[in-house]
Amino acid sequence: MIVDELALLARQALGLVPTREQAAAIDTFCRFMTDRGSHVVMILRGSAGTGKTTLAAAFVKTMDMMRQKTVLLAPTGRAAKVFSLNAGRPALTIHRRIYRQKAFTGEDSRFNLNDNMAQDTLFIIDEASMIANGGTAETMTFGTGRLLDDLVSFVYSGRNCRMMLVGDKAQLPPVGAEESPALSAGYMAGYGMTVYQCDLDEVLRQAEGSGILYNATVIRRMITHDEVTQLPLIKFSGFADIRMVPGDELIEQLNSSYSEVGIDETMVVTRSNKRANIYNAGIRNMVLGREEELTTGDMLIVVKNNYYWLEKEKGSEERRVKSEELKCNTSSLSTKQMNASPFTLRSSLTSSFIANGDRAVIQRVRNVRELYGFKFADVWLQFPDYDNYELHATVLLDTLMSEAPALTRQQSEQLFNAVQEDYQDIPLKADRMKRIREDMYYNALQVKFAYAVTCHKAQGGQWAHVYVDQGYMTDDMLTPAYLHWLYTAFTRATERLYLVNWPDRQRADAG
Repeated sequence: MIVDELALLARQALGLVPTREQAAAIDTFCRFMTDRGSHVVMILRGSAGTGKTTLAAAFVKTMDMMRQKTVLLAPTGRAAKVFSLNAGRPALTIHRRIYRQKAFTGEDSRFNLNDNMAQDTLFIIDEASMIANGGTAETMTFGTGRLLDDLVSFVYSGRNCRMMLVGDKAQLPPVGAEESPALSAGYMAGYGMTVYQCDLDEVLRQAEGSGILYNATVIRRMITHDEVTQLPLIKFSGFADIRMVPGDELIEQLNSSYSEVGIDETMVVTRSNKRANIYNAGIRNMVLGREEELTTGDMLIVVKNNYYWLEKEKGSEERRVKSEELKCNTSSLSTKQMNASPFTLRSSLTSSFIANGDRAVIQRVRNVRELYGFKFADVWLQFPDYDNYELHATVLLDTLMSEAPALTRQQSEQLFNAVQEDYQDIPLKADRMKRIREDMYYNALQVKFAYAVTCHKAQGGQWAHVYVDQGYMTDDMLTPAYLHWLYTAFTRATERLYLVNWPDRQRADAG
């Protein structure tokens, strides 16, 4: 009876007649949630566009209707925010939820595994294909250095807590890994788990007759059936949504996309930061006619999570609200009236951090200066993904065109040490570290131009028009990693996919 009631609620939460695969997933979810075992996990896998996140959002609503608690997590800030927008609930990064900072001592700060105080809670993790479980120099500052191990330990240390992992095993796995351990039933069973799993293969995002869908499916089959024997042959004929773009037509075609769907809905996906830099420079100079280092209208992407500027903005907004309330004599208003006040926080449009992968448009640039061996500028940003939320921040210009994903470890240490010198007059180390932690230059927003990004940066996002530059390919460069990259790049496009300088030898319909 409980299973039937749960299934009915899940169908209501979905808001449409489920497909056969969705119905099977709902059944799996019901059996998973009614299993009385203490170590049960559900894996919801599906190819891009199959409605994984929509179904996960329906499960969240189902839990709400049952007055059961859920926590939404994702491996990256960008993925967490996309999940939050789809589910209509706050979502956090895995790191932010399961770790706590032991002490702030600069770049060598360590994070310990948090205590899970939740009870009777379902943890839903989106984009689980990105969850790594290999220790690197970078990850070793967090817990054991093995994210999946730590995630399992955290969740199941809570009373009657369980976890659902959502993702696409054909997308890019964690850096340095051949597969995604979090989406492997065998791997998860190795933790002593009872594993419930289901797969969604019917693509709903793109329309029937889509060349994007057809070719992505071909690539995905090569991945899932271990058919990595030749470079994939892409079919163009008969499809209006996938096209080749020769290099000499690229500027004209990009101009057309910018006019048709806008800069915010157009993206170039590349295989390296170096290649992305070449595109970003070329687009700014030859398509947009921009010669300044940074100017109004430039599209940027955040390359490192930042918690400082929204907290600062929130503090300023709270002071503004209080001031306006005093002016309007709101002290006598009821709680209900206060909640209806027009003087609400603009920061409520976003979560409490600016995420790695967020895109923003420059509104103004002021006060470019050099300090501590780096270059900074004050900017006014607008975030199109968040109702054009506006924020004033200081950005670091050194990362704009660097080949590294963000500041290197050496550069970060250089900045920390240089900023630290300004606070040497503070005798207590704890007080000194607190001031550094609150320093605007140490917390400067790290950004790059966002007309072109690497596929790892694009993962979790989607745009109307996507241009894919795979670069020069030979048979000996054919690897499973390349196919994962190509599949992920293809499935970022929702309306039209352009393949730049695509070779004839990789065309299924070449004459």
